[in-house]
Amino acid sequence: MKKPFPREHFLGLFGLVLFAVGSWMGLVEAPPERYMGEVGRILYVHVPTAWIGLLAFTVGFGFAIASLRSRSLVWDDVLVGLVEVGVLFAAMLLIQGSIWARPTWGVFWTWDPRLTTSAIMLLSFVGVLAMRAFIKDPPRRARWTAVGTIIGFLDVPLVYFSIKWWRTLHQPFSSPETVAGSMVWPLRINAVALLCIGAWLVIRRARLARHLRRVHETAAPEPSRLVAGD
Repeated sequence: MKKPFPREHFLGLFGLVLFAVGSWMGLVEAPPERYMGEVGRILYVHVPTAWIGLLAFTVGFGFAIASLRSRSLVWDDVLVGLVEVGVLFAAMLLIQGSIWARPTWGVFWTWDPRLTTSAIMLLSFVGVLAMRAFIKDPPRRARWTAVGTIIGFLDVPLVYFSIKWWRTLHQPFSSPETVAGSMVWPLRINAVALLCIGAWLVIRRARLARHLRRVHETAAPEPSRLVAGD
């Protein structure tokens, strides 16, 4: 029997199409940035990557609280997807930032507050996933994953507000009023595109987590019973 096409794949395909459109607009149609020139075109991917990465960790924080309160493993299935997708986007964020920093600042890396807090954020959630890999009992693994996610999330506001709270080389916040219209649309389109792709990845990872959990529950041996002798 032919398996049905998972509906979430349409979300991923839609995201890929949008990303192609947004990237074309940013790389070809949008004018060069006034101060950074052609180098500034990486921001059409870099900025949406930051938005969706922080969003994944923020939503994961909410799922972590729900997981602890309800103790339902369904929340944990989604939480692991959110953390893994957040780690993926955070790693992409640092790589893209290093590529942008070399021609702009003259170095690939500097211990700037925004970069430092972003690196700490990435390592914190990598630690959550590493800890999770060593815990085999699903309920206990879910609890510790939720606790680790809540602790790791404490750094997310620091990443976001670091350019306001400390002196930094990083570009300050922008808004539609401070960005030309021809540059706003590629940012928005790519943000929606990466949101769709990220949601697709989370759904697929949650389905895999649920499947593995059910396999584990099925394969788990029944507890031994003590039988009294005659």
